Amino acid sequence: MLALILNSAISADSFDPLDPNGNITIKWDIMSWTGDGYVATVTLSNYQLYRHIQTPGWHLGWTWAKKEIIWSMVGAEATDQGDCSRFKGTIPYCCMKKPTIVDLLPGAPSNQQVANCCRGGVISAYAQDIDTSVSAFQVTVGNTGTSARTILLPKNFTLNTPGPGYTCSPAKVVNPSQFISPDGRRHTQALVTWKLTCTYSQFIAQRAPTCCVSLSSFYNDTIIPCPVCSCACQNNITQPGICIKGDSPYLKTPGINTAQNNTPLIQCTPHMCPIQIHWHVKLNYKLYWRVKVSITNFNYRMNYSNWNIVLQHPNFDNLTEVFSFNYQPLIPYGSLNDTALFWGVKYYNDMLMEDGPMGNVQSEILLQKNSQTFTFKQGWAFPRIVYFNGDNCVMPPPDQYPTMPNSAPVLERGMSLGLTVLALAATSLLVFI
Repeated sequence: MLALILNSAISADSFDPLDPNGNITIKWDIMSWTGDGYVATVTLSNYQLYRHIQTPGWHLGWTWAKKEIIWSMVGAEATDQGDCSRFKGTIPYCCMKKPTIVDLLPGAPSNQQVANCCRGGVISAYAQDIDTSVSAFQVTVGNTGTSARTILLPKNFTLNTPGPGYTCSPAKVVNPSQFISPDGRRHTQALVTWKLTCTYSQFIAQRAPTCCVSLSSFYNDTIIPCPVCSCACQNNITQPGICIKGDSPYLKTPGINTAQNNTPLIQCTPHMCPIQIHWHVKLNYKLYWRVKVSITNFNYRMNYSNWNIVLQHPNFDNLTEVFSFNYQPLIPYGSLNDTALFWGVKYYNDMLMEDGPMGNVQSEILLQKNSQTFTFKQGWAFPRIVYFNGDNCVMPPPDQYPTMPNSAPVLERGMSLGLTVLALAATSLLVFI
C-alpha cells in the first residue's frame, strides 16, 4: 500500500500542466540480423516543449534479459566494458549486464558518427530547436535471438541527465518505424521496433528548488526580493563552504570555476538559489505597458547553454514585441494563450555565463493593454508561474507584491493646452520606441 501511494505521488508530480504531453520517447529499431543477434538504431526524441538536457548530457542504461553482449557501437559509447574473460578470439565491446551508454562528443571521427549523434548528450527542448531535440546511436548486439520471435526486450531502462529525474516505462513492441529515402521516393521500415517513454519529475530530480523570482515596479521604490531560503539556507556551522561571498579573495584562485565532480559553488545570498529571475514593470503607456525580465546566474561553476524560461501571465495573449529574446507562445489547452517560452538569441545571449560580470541576460517585453482586463491592482501585472530550464521557481508571497496605482498620474489642471498636446504626442511616440 505504501509503495502504491508513493508511486501515485511521483506519477502526479511528473505531470506538468504547462506541458501535459511532454516526455522523452526512446525507440529501439532493429534494422538487420547478424549471425548471433542484430543491429539496432536507438533514438531519443525529446517531446518536452521547454525542458532540455544540458551538458554533461544524457546517460542511458538498461538491463539485458539474458546474457546479451554489445559487439560494437557507432555514435555513442559504453562507459564500462565489463568482464569479457569468457570470450576467446574476438572480444566484445561491452559485456556489462547493465550497460550505461553516453553520447559521443562533438568532433568524433566521421566513421564513428551516425545521424543526430555526437553532441555530448545535449538535447534541445522541442519548442526551442526541433532539429537538435533528437539524439541517436547504433548498436550491434550478440548472444541473443536472430528473429522477432527469439529476441527479448531489455528491461529496467534508466535515463539520467546525469542525475536522476526521469522515470522510464517498460519497453513494448510497437508497429515498425517507417523511413523515407532522402529523395522521398522509397519507403522502408524496421524489422522490429521497441518503444518506451521517460517522464520528468522535479521531485525525483532534487528536493530543493533551483531558482527564485524577485519583483519590482517603476513607480514603487520597494524591490520584493526572492523569499529567504528559497533554495537553501546559509549554515556555516553544519555546512561550511556551501557558498562564497561575492567579494571573497578566494574567487581569484586559479581553477575556481571548475570542479571534477561538478560540485556547485554558489554566491552567498539570502535565497541561496543558483538562478534569480527578476520581473520589473518598467513603463506604463496609454495603450501598452512594458516589462523588463532579467536572469542572473549565482553559480560560479555553471554555464547554462541554450537556457530558457517559461512565464505565465494573462496579458500574453496581447504580447506585441520581445526585444532581446526569442519567443514562442505555449498553448497546451486550445485557445488559452497565457504562457510563453523565451530563450536566448544564438551567438548573442544564448549562453548564460557563470556568476560574474557576464552572468546576466535580460530583455524587455512590450504588451498591449486590454481595457476590460488590464489593471495594476492586486499584483495583476506580475507573472503567475515562472520556470527556468523546466524547473518551477519560487515566487514571493502575493501579499508582498509592490502596491500599484490603477491608472497613470493625471495631468495638472493648470497645464496649458499646448503642453497637454505635447505630452500626449510624446506618450504616443513612446509606444513605438
